[in-house]
Amino acid sequence: MAFVSNFTVGFVRACIVLRGLAQCLANSRQTNTSIYIAALLDDMFRIPGTQIRFGLDALIGWVPGIGDALAGIASFLIVFAAWRRRVQAITLVRMIANVLLETTLGAIPVEGDVFHIFWKANRRNYRLLIRDKEQPGANTGRDWMFLAIILFTIIAAAVIPIGVLIWVLRSQ
Repeated sequence: MAFVSNFTVGFVRACIVLRGLAQCLANSRQTNTSIYIAALLDDMFRIPGTQIRFGLDALIGWVPGIGDALAGIASFLIVFAAWRRRVQAITLVRMIANVLLETTLGAIPVEGDVFHIFWKANRRNYRLLIRDKEQPGANTGRDWMFLAIILFTIIAAAVIPIGVLIWVLRSQ
């Protein structure tokens, strides 16, 4: 029972920190806040004896039902900062796709939490934000390619099972 209580207190503290960071983002255009959010959500802890790092994003995902949704909302803080800094639309769409991909796949029990640890959408989005700041317009071709692959995968995930079902039904 003490573990649940301590976990709840830690979770509430993390939510308070994230709320404060959101308010800070609304008032600031500095990159330091975004790197802090990326580190807090993706790299805060290290598995002893390894170089594998994870953050609150992976931990919050363990809360049944609402954990992945909260982690997704927290991940949108960097996207919000990018929008405030007026990054290119394609970069913003890619950042949103990163968060949606991590949130959607992260909802799968256990495998999704492993995906959180290795995908690190917040760290990716921070790098995209810095790239757009330092080299506006660079690598937009890669952004379009990433989005095309995501779109193709979504379409294939819907069409292939329907095609197989139609083939099975016609063969009988």
